[in-house]
Amino acid sequence: MELEEIREQAREVVMELLEAAKLKRGDLMVVGCSSSEILSERIGTHSSREVGEAVFQGIYGGLKERGIYLACQCCEHLNRALILEKEAAEKYGFEEVNVVPQLKAGGSFAVAAYQHFEHPAAVEEVRADAGIDIGDTLIGMHLKKVAVPVRTARKSIGGAHVVCARTRLKFVGGERAVYNPELL
Repeated sequence: MELEEIREQAREVVMELLEAAKLKRGDLMVVGCSSSEILSERIGTHSSREVGEAVFQGIYGGLKERGIYLACQCCEHLNRALILEKEAAEKYGFEEVNVVPQLKAGGSFAVAAYQHFEHPAAVEEVRADAGIDIGDTLIGMHLKKVAVPVRTARKSIGGAHVVCARTRLKFVGGERAVYNPELL
C-alpha cells in the first residue's frame, strides 16, 4: 500500500468524524494507531515509521486547522500513555510523565507526534471528546464517560480495522427530564 493512500484514508476518517462529532476549538481527540495492522500484520509485530508518519500527517492537519488538540496513544509497552502538545496538557490539567516514545516502545504514530508537535508532552490519561481507533488499539479508556459510536464510510485504513466515537454529556434525571437536543 502506498503511503499517500494511507495518508488520504486517515484524512477521510478524521474529516468524517469531525463532521459527526461537532468538535469545537480547544476540544481533544484521541487516536490510537497500529502501523502493523495497517500493513495487515498482527498488532505490535511490524512497526513502520513511514506508516505512522503518513497516518499522523493525514490526521493532524485537519485537527490543527480547526484548533482541536490531538492526543496520540502509545502502545501497551508504555501503558497506553499519550503524547500531546504541552499546551493541551496544561489546559486540561493533565499530569505530565517522563517518557519518549520509540518505534518498539510507544509505536510509530506516537513517535511521529513526538517529533512533529511544537512542544510534545506525555501524560498517562486524558478524557477526550472523540477518538479514532486504528487497528484495535483500545482507546476507550481515554474517552469521556458516554461514548457514542460514529459509523464512517471508511471502515479500514490499509489492513487495519477503524472504529470512531464521539462523546456526549450524561443524561441525568428520570422520566420527567427534558434534554437539550443541541447537546445530544
